[in-house]
Amino acid sequence: MTEIAHYIGNSRVEGMSGRSQPVFNPATGSSDKTVALASPEEVNAAVAAARDAWPAWAATPALRRARILDRFKTLLWERADELARAISAEHGKTHDDARGEVTRGLEVVEFAVGAPTHLKGEFSQNVGTDVDCYSIRQPLGVVAGISPFNFPAMVPMWMFPVALACGNTFVLKPSERDPSASLLLAEWLAEAGLPAGVFNVVQGDKVAVDALLDHPDVRAISFVGSTPIAQYIHQRGIANGKRVQALGGAKNHAVIMPDADLDMAANALMGAAFGSAGERCMAVSVAVPVTDAVADALIEKLVPRIRALKIGPSTDSGAEMGPIVTEQARDRIRGYIDSAEAQGASIVVDGRTFRQDRQGYENGYFIGGTLIDNVTTDMTVWQEEIFGPVLSVVRRESYHDAVGLIGECPYANGTVIFTRDGDTARLFAQDIEVGMVGVNVPVPVPMAFHSFGGWKASIFGDYAVHGMEGIRFYTRIKTTTQRWPTGHRNEPDFAMPTHG
Repeated sequence: MTEIAHYIGNSRVEGMSGRSQPVFNPATGSSDKTVALASPEEVNAAVAAARDAWPAWAATPALRRARILDRFKTLLWERADELARAISAEHGKTHDDARGEVTRGLEVVEFAVGAPTHLKGEFSQNVGTDVDCYSIRQPLGVVAGISPFNFPAMVPMWMFPVALACGNTFVLKPSERDPSASLLLAEWLAEAGLPAGVFNVVQGDKVAVDALLDHPDVRAISFVGSTPIAQYIHQRGIANGKRVQALGGAKNHAVIMPDADLDMAANALMGAAFGSAGERCMAVSVAVPVTDAVADALIEKLVPRIRALKIGPSTDSGAEMGPIVTEQARDRIRGYIDSAEAQGASIVVDGRTFRQDRQGYENGYFIGGTLIDNVTTDMTVWQEEIFGPVLSVVRRESYHDAVGLIGECPYANGTVIFTRDGDTARLFAQDIEVGMVGVNVPVPVPMAFHSFGGWKASIFGDYAVHGMEGIRFYTRIKTTTQRWPTGHRNEPDFAMPTHG
């Protein structure tokens, strides 16, 4: 049994707490690895390494920091398949999906390589007589990231490349369900030339999370996960004087207008609802066809596509959807489908009946794609985030009814509309109270040089991730007003300084 360790000071460090837990392969249901669960003392050691490394790293010119990240970017390009295999073995997603995750994370590294440009300040000459004023952005110090199971490489790369580019040192607490990717990232950063202590990994559970939240040397916390935990992270973090960005759950809707290209919409919904087995905070889990005629036509197109989904392990190059991350998560998803049926919804395609009969994978955590029609807002399947391959259909009679439905939802991460009408699309993008909007695209995830973040119960804190929002989160502004002696006689002035 192999134990997955911590990474402190550019070295793997064995767990010393005496606590660990198994890491499963979701496709087989078996485990040949465990992950160490850090004690507060082990978290302290990682933070201490980051604290000791910070003064020299902060003083390193931004261009040199960028060059290290650029070398790391090259290693990622060259080893993307290796990282994808590590993700698939512990998360279960298909290889193509895992490879796509690596690519999207790498795009944030590409953005962070532009640190010398992103960190430029502002200068104003002669704001007063012989007085100049300038502003700069400086790093915070030791910062930490707490990342979820569903993107064990991409979400950490939403965080640490920008943090490091800004001159901070970093402690990552990855999900204990799929921790191996974090060690590959750490080792490749060191290989790229990152000094010891600048990037550290502590494996663990709530004990490690609380230790980071309470540690006086940790200046900021980044988090992605469920809304209840995001609220907890935010409240405990700010109570301890930290800057916090905490991204929570989602319930993303796709509005399909009567003039939409239904084949485009159906194909987009397949990827958006069933890609990565629906285990995405940007998955579209609710289709909102406008009028019954559109709903009936859309369902007619979706049913054969869902029934034809190729479900299998990541080792199957033809697989379009893999297993669910844990047995408990699979059973929870089945429970949501049960509740929808009991509350009066129509189960059009039932993923509960799927069985994986391939030799060696019979005990994997597989479930089929599910389509549920006639869902209403009083049903649990609409009210809660399912995080699985389940697409609900909520019928509406008008555009305004569809917008009102989305407004009722406590989550506001992402939404999309399918239409050929520019006026409708523009109105939707302008008025909808959701953080990320798509028009005729399956998943409205912005590119790395823009910022990612929802509204309402999908985010806690004032900053979205990556892009210029990430730069602002990982730095603080300092403004200097200066006057140099010019030979003029200066008399004391006891009034409020003005520019009159």
